[in-house]
Amino acid sequence: MKKELGKTGIEISAMGMGCWAIGGQAWENGVPIGWGEVNDEDSIRGLECGLDMGINFLDTSNMYGAGHSERIIGQVIEGKRDKVVISTKFGWVFDEEKKEKLGYDASPAFIRKSLEDSMRRLRTDYIDLYLFHYGVYEVEKSLEVRDTLEELVKEGKIRSYGWSTDLLDRAEFFAKGPHCAAIEHNENIFNDNPEMLKLCEAYGLSSVNRAPLGMGILSGKYTNQSLLKDDDIRGKDSPAWMQYFKNGKPSEEFLKKLENIREILTSDGRTLTQGALAWIWAKSPATVPIPGFRTEKQIRENAGAMEHGPLRPEQMEEIAKILEN
Repeated sequence: MKKELGKTGIEISAMGMGCWAIGGQAWENGVPIGWGEVNDEDSIRGLECGLDMGINFLDTSNMYGAGHSERIIGQVIEGKRDKVVISTKFGWVFDEEKKEKLGYDASPAFIRKSLEDSMRRLRTDYIDLYLFHYGVYEVEKSLEVRDTLEELVKEGKIRSYGWSTDLLDRAEFFAKGPHCAAIEHNENIFNDNPEMLKLCEAYGLSSVNRAPLGMGILSGKYTNQSLLKDDDIRGKDSPAWMQYFKNGKPSEEFLKKLENIREILTSDGRTLTQGALAWIWAKSPATVPIPGFRTEKQIRENAGAMEHGPLRPEQMEEIAKILEN
């Protein structure tokens, strides 16, 4: 399964590899904003496996593991840069050694510095999709950001840009930029955003889907007895926006909903994970889910979803009816 990245002419796989988890630990005021400890050898094997299985779109951020995710990707893509489409992000200020988030900066000078730092870690001299990683930044201040990104396109340092946001007004402002190619936003069975999907379709943008597996809850691996580690963003200190896990445990409400639709998602030989991804593809031709991973096994399961394709319309209708009740 292949798609076009926005209207750029760049061909990408119908799904990407979400590279937040492989960044490992990171913190903000002592609270975890990463997915806990990570094994770099497992991450490298997973990335290599994904590329071998036809997933050429990699989504990361300079803040994932305070640069660690980008470094791991840089190791893997060296010598095969032309076979990979890279999306990374900017906007966060962090201490790379302490792996600590310090705040935000959207000034032109900082955007340029962030880009150079990301390219160094990724061992590349250009970025395919550069995403603004400050979802609630004021619209009235965003022209300077967009203009800076347009300048970087002209300079050949980035090929396209977008905004990682769940807010329609922010997305539409960037969508009007000549080289905007994508909006990255939350999209999964439990957190649908039909208005954002319509906006992406209307402007010819890719809808890059964060949390397509609901931070893991849609994989089926968690039960009401599961307890996440303290250094995991889903752990006991999870942020207020984390609806899928609370106090380190998966949401019982979502677990019940998942059980009610399990049979439909696992039809036609799919796993739960593959069914959740199939649901996203059925929502819109613009969607590009980016499920995260830690291991080669997870990559193989994710990639296997492309062999099945989207759910059928009648399956989508049945899921909608079940979740309405």
